[in-house]
Amino acid sequence: MRHELFDIDTALITQRCVVRRFREHDGKAVYKLLDNNRDYLLDHFPYLMAEPGQSRKDSEIFVRECIAEWLLQKRYAMGIWHNETTELVGFIQVFNIDWGVPAGELAYFIDRELIRQGIMTEVLARTVRFCFLQLELDKLIIKTLADNYASQRLARRVGFSREGDLRGEYRLPGGALVDLMRFGFSRETYGE
Repeated sequence: MRHELFDIDTALITQRCVVRRFREHDGKAVYKLLDNNRDYLLDHFPYLMAEPGQSRKDSEIFVRECIAEWLLQKRYAMGIWHNETTELVGFIQVFNIDWGVPAGELAYFIDRELIRQGIMTEVLARTVRFCFLQLELDKLIIKTLADNYASQRLARRVGFSREGDLRGEYRLPGGALVDLMRFGFSRETYGE
């Protein structure tokens, strides 16, 4: 944990979205998003389906845990809210934070109806800016499944570089052990 208080934005604005810290009572929207994307998320985010994806009550508990972890500087989880519909359409988080480096890992998803529309590119780019300029992280990491080509292209588009393969690093809910690709981005190479 970072042992100092610092002012950071709790909402990030992009052209089409507001990316903001969760608030109490966002659980209903989280549950709806997870339920609408259940098949996709089972492979990519099984922990979301195991805990907050089970019921509206579980989703609200998840939201409140996200709020607490934000305040404790352990994880910065945010919902992606579409400007036109005002609906929750995605999720992004900075987690596995090592304040000693300082570094963090990013994970994200967008509603399957909005894939390949460029929304996640603008959200990820804005979140990277938030991480480097406000959280003052020096290094960001993204890990993707080896066959998640869309996420790999997205990472590269925003400025991440492939750093290597992680063999047998992730177990799918069905039991298969699969490889991950690791992408990194350092603040020294970030051009505002």
